[in-house]
Amino acid sequence: MRAALVEAPGSPMKIDEIQIAEPGPGQIRVAVKYCGCCHSDLSIAEGTFPAPTPIVLGHEASGIVDAVGLGVSHLKPGDRVVLTPAPPCGTCYWCVRGEASSCVNSLAIMTNQLAEGETGLARGDETVYRGVGLAAFAEYVLTQATGAVKIHDEVPLEVACVVGCAVQTGVGSVINTAQVVEGSTVLVMGLGAIGLSVVQGARLASASRIIVSDPVGQRREVAGALGATDFIDPTQDDVIERAQTLTGGIGVDYAFECAGRGELIQTGFLAARNRGTIVCVGAPPITDSITLSPAALFVMSEKRLMGTLLGSCNSLLEIPRLIGLYQAGRLDLEALITARRPLEEINEAMADLSASRGVRTVLEI
Repeated sequence: MRAALVEAPGSPMKIDEIQIAEPGPGQIRVAVKYCGCCHSDLSIAEGTFPAPTPIVLGHEASGIVDAVGLGVSHLKPGDRVVLTPAPPCGTCYWCVRGEASSCVNSLAIMTNQLAEGETGLARGDETVYRGVGLAAFAEYVLTQATGAVKIHDEVPLEVACVVGCAVQTGVGSVINTAQVVEGSTVLVMGLGAIGLSVVQGARLASASRIIVSDPVGQRREVAGALGATDFIDPTQDDVIERAQTLTGGIGVDYAFECAGRGELIQTGFLAARNRGTIVCVGAPPITDSITLSPAALFVMSEKRLMGTLLGSCNSLLEIPRLIGLYQAGRLDLEALITARRPLEEINEAMADLSASRGVRTVLEI
């Protein structure tokens, strides 16, 4: 099959022919039709996140089931599916406690291998790695059967793909991780596809005030159409001061860092009220650290600092629920997609992402 490979960090991706295995027991193979370009992919491509090479990135995808392995009965060839980079196993320590986003299978996002230690991908005798748990910048993917969720025929695959990462992560961080309470005040820093999904999650949770901060004016405009109530240009205004002013000097109930920058976590900490919640949604560079200063203030203010992976979602539950909200007109997926490109233009798509042009570019494969 054809796939886009990172041969070395910082180098352009190359379209090449590689081999993909037949699905084993409990596995499926999916013909990828669409895949969104996420900042996590860019971080690996640029070398911000270290990863073995050659590697195929892409983890926000939709497609059609091509083949199923032994023991797979809930899916069949021809089924239209949305893929997830963290398929729940259903039986590990975390899954049985209702914490599927921490499933042992989610380790594949970091190891770039299947749970068994294989990748199912090769170029001749050379192992090819599965970036961010899926490797969907390719014509096919091999994954656990729980890594694909069947969707209705009337839902367009080119729109549904963004549910796989951006929408699960953004909406889930509001509903599942933070459990935002109706009438709360929310600050969202960073308005890429994930940040805009946080905005929609806050609207779904009936937040009374949704304050957004991003240096790109077009993204702030999109946020307004999706439910944001107040807007900050961080190149012109002090985010902490504005958030305090807009909440009567109290501070926001919830602050979401969605740009993947460690220093913005400190901003969220200072913008949040006593006993407020700061949620780290973006993935900062591996060299970043979190600084909460003064430490005594963190202790005495009783604030909560939380991380989230894929919005604390069990994809088998959340993907159908989010698709249902889209069908009901309560969740806007189209607004997140501002460009479509063929797989051959993967490097141009990554350049758009790096330069913050548009919101989400979807590859047609």
